Amino acid sequence: MLEIDNLSFRYPGRNRDTINNLSLEIIPGGTYGLLGRNGVGKSTLLYLIAGLLTPDHGCVKLDGTPTRSRLPHTLQSIMIVPEELTLPPITLKRFVEINAPLYPRFSMDDMQRHLTTFEIDPEMPYKLTSLSMGQRKKVYMSFALACNTPLVLMDEPTNGLDIPGKMAFRRFVAANMTDERTIIISTHQVRDVETLLDHVLIISPESVLLNASTAAIAARLAFVHTTDPEVASRALYAQPAIGGISAVLPNDGSYDTEINLESLFELASQQPETIKRLFPEQ
Repeated sequence: MLEIDNLSFRYPGRNRDTINNLSLEIIPGGTYGLLGRNGVGKSTLLYLIAGLLTPDHGCVKLDGTPTRSRLPHTLQSIMIVPEELTLPPITLKRFVEINAPLYPRFSMDDMQRHLTTFEIDPEMPYKLTSLSMGQRKKVYMSFALACNTPLVLMDEPTNGLDIPGKMAFRRFVAANMTDERTIIISTHQVRDVETLLDHVLIISPESVLLNASTAAIAARLAFVHTTDPEVASRALYAQPAIGGISAVLPNDGSYDTEINLESLFELASQQPETIKRLFPEQ
């Protein structure tokens, strides 16, 4: 269980908190999409969860242990993939030799399987610094999931990936979903991940706007594309789209639609009270 309790954090020199009194619980297992506007603290939250930043108030606990304590058994349970990363001027083989012993669940077989998904040669002899940003990200994500930590944090993982790379990323994550692993993906590129998620987190600096499973969202909301003004008039949220209107409707049980994360995000941002009414258990 990941517990975030009354968490606040402000960067030095800033006149307001990046995160202000945020609380939520994340149940183990599944893939979570962490969404929010620019500046609401998504990346900061991931670093606080990983224990890399010290909260000004509150605490993050993984299985009852504060992550900021950075105890060995906690560090062995968390892997973070930052948006921008710098790898050392060594070969992949040497990188694995140095870092894999820190993670007792690391699997070389998994590492090679992940690299193959991304069409990267596991035996590449050249230094990691010679790789493009997209290639570095693929290599590091392959290593991160091969460590088999119960918690994986990814910050904008598809930034820097080309279209085939994004397709490979979706296969990569889908193939590694287990009941024992929790993956939290912070992203603005919602179309890159919306088919992967089984849980959605939408945050503002002060609160959690939505914390719900995709099953619960699909049961209570319908996402439709329509040209019918009457349907649009019943929408909780609507916006112009190519050839009509993209609308979010209350689901009375007659709809079975895929979730449109962009529309869901705007609904949660603009009408938080509606979301609270629809999802009182969050």
